[in-house]
Amino acid sequence: MVDLTDLRTDLTDESAQLDDLVGALPPDDWARSTPAPGWTVGHQIAHLAWTDHVALLAATDPDAFLASVTSAPDPTRLVEDGAEAFLAPPAELLARWRVGRVALTEALAAVPAGEKLPWYGTRMSAASMATARIMETWAHGEDVADALGVTRAPTGRLRHVVHLGFRTLGHGFAAHGRAVPTAPVRLELAAPDGGTWAHGPAGAADRVVGPALDFCLLVTQRRHRADLALVATGPVADEWLDVAQAFAGPPGAGREPLVGRGRAAGAAV
Repeated sequence: MVDLTDLRTDLTDESAQLDDLVGALPPDDWARSTPAPGWTVGHQIAHLAWTDHVALLAATDPDAFLASVTSAPDPTRLVEDGAEAFLAPPAELLARWRVGRVALTEALAAVPAGEKLPWYGTRMSAASMATARIMETWAHGEDVADALGVTRAPTGRLRHVVHLGFRTLGHGFAAHGRAVPTAPVRLELAAPDGGTWAHGPAGAADRVVGPALDFCLLVTQRRHRADLALVATGPVADEWLDVAQAFAGPPGAGREPLVGRGRAAGAAV
């Protein structure tokens, strides 16, 4: 069980890594297109700033958070509208993101133990909220890195994305309108430090193995499974790799394969 203090530190560090990537960018680079259709580098940071803002509301003023949900002009466009609302000139946006993310980490520390925060379609503990913010910051950071042609080295903070990706197995199936499987799945991933991160019973017939980075790219829908070195054994594990998503809400469109049709890298046996 991860300590909230450690989670807050990792969230701060993940945000700082992305800040290092965008902090000194010239204005033209903020307008670069990212792999997310219609989203620039600026949109990616604006989305993070907006999500930190609504997470802060959930942690400090649940009624205001719920009011922001019920008063939304189009609930199906919350994410898009939030990013557009927070989009601003780079210096202003950067300052707002920095202030907001610090305020959120401080607010999460003040959430009473056992209290659940309202969120979109669910309720979350402070630890779960911090884990989700790490996942989102890392995933949108990947979009920014792709836009800038930068390859980021994976860190041990990916363990939080792995944890969330495994915990949301059933959600991925349900979000795609499929029956949630009852068969257990074993997940064994090669960690950035050379170790192994494992989840699920060791004797499970259904298994997914491969690099932790590839699993994180899959569950955040930053890469198509055909481009990843993940191997699924068993029908449940194989189907999971088609529907996995670590984020709340309806299924995303995902990314088109880069290596062409088929499953050249992500195999099923």
